Amino acid sequence: MAKVVIVGGGLAGCDCAWQLAEAGVAVELYEMKPEKHSEAHTEDGLAELVCSNSFRATGPAAAIGLLKEEMQALGSLIMEAAHATKVPAGGALAVDRALFSDYITDKIENHANISVIRKEVTSLDAEELAGADGVVIAAGPLASPELTESLIQAVGNERLYFYDAIAPIISRDSVDFDKAFWGSRWKPEDDDYLNCPMDEDEYKAFVAALLEGEKVKPREFEKEKHFEACLPVEAMAERGEMTLAFGPLKPVGFVDPKTGERPFAIVQLRTENKEKTAFNLVGFQTKLKYPEQKRIFRMIPGLENAEFLRLGSIHRNTYVNAPDVLNEHLELKARPGFYLAGQITGVEGYLESAACGLWLGLSLAKQLGGGSVANPPKETALGALLGHLGTQPDKEFQPSNVNFGLMPGLKKKMKKKLRKEAYGKRAQEAFAAWLAETRLAG
Repeated sequence: MAKVVIVGGGLAGCDCAWQLAEAGVAVELYEMKPEKHSEAHTEDGLAELVCSNSFRATGPAAAIGLLKEEMQALGSLIMEAAHATKVPAGGALAVDRALFSDYITDKIENHANISVIRKEVTSLDAEELAGADGVVIAAGPLASPELTESLIQAVGNERLYFYDAIAPIISRDSVDFDKAFWGSRWKPEDDDYLNCPMDEDEYKAFVAALLEGEKVKPREFEKEKHFEACLPVEAMAERGEMTLAFGPLKPVGFVDPKTGERPFAIVQLRTENKEKTAFNLVGFQTKLKYPEQKRIFRMIPGLENAEFLRLGSIHRNTYVNAPDVLNEHLELKARPGFYLAGQITGVEGYLESAACGLWLGLSLAKQLGGGSVANPPKETALGALLGHLGTQPDKEFQPSNVNFGLMPGLKKKMKKKLRKEAYGKRAQEAFAAWLAETRLAG
């Protein structure tokens, strides 16, 4: 029986391990927790969600919705767990984070072909990796400094990184429901989100406080870089007084039931668990210092007495220049037999990371069995994401979520809504044809 060693028990590592094990490959999965935790992780289970409990939009009119469909068709363990532990979130797929991790941990630890070893691997030359038919580094963007240095030495590239931030979580019991109200955008009857309305004076005072608040500074030797799709709330405020009001605090689609009018701005809180006892501040990734978070976020109407179950934080995410260092199989050009999976490759997002691991598990299993499988067409969500990792950019390589911009353009102009539907229909048809040809359905 072929053997693959995987370093990292996050979403990418777990879906990769699952696909290999289901294909009859022996897997040794190394996870450094609970011996050691990264700056952002606190729990001991596998596949721990940190930044958010949301896997974003569903449906083929969104690229991430297409990716979910494709992953599910390929037998993704992550998608199986997400549907088993989902919580209400309007048009998004959100999960109970603790139950999600428990589900995956149980599945991985009890698979006959998987051995979970709770030990840190610090080098590509570690003895734990010797003798394997393949090694997958899925340590994530928060890989330990030692392992990251070993990887950088192997690829011969200068370290690449960007900053990512985590939003606070508050207790439902501490929300003032005389000011906050339930409802999703355009759907006041829904109770998936809590909403805290602001008038103009409250909004402008809040923005001013964000700008003045004391922030965590980057280390002296690091240049601060943010991923554009996950900017800290105060970084958005620095772009102009009205930036937040046209971004995560936009009031479009809401009517305050207490006034019958649209608020000037609105802060949304998304449920973190099935019991709806904890809420995440949507769009409030932050690098504010802890005391400042409490002071400033309690300026939000309805959150004056907010109890913070988790405060926001900032951490560095590391990734490689994928077009330079990886081949089409996600294999290190400089170290044949060593593969990368997940966010460290330059994909951004929980599902994108999991999809990367899923694909590597499927394709590596085929290779070890003496076969091969062609990448999905770039018209599909998974194919577009993999294509991003192999495409030399005009400028600096940057991490990316899955999006329609990664796919080949449509041949005719049409309205935005129709354009998304056209991308979705084309992707579904291309994926179905490819899947039938490759016979990879899970």
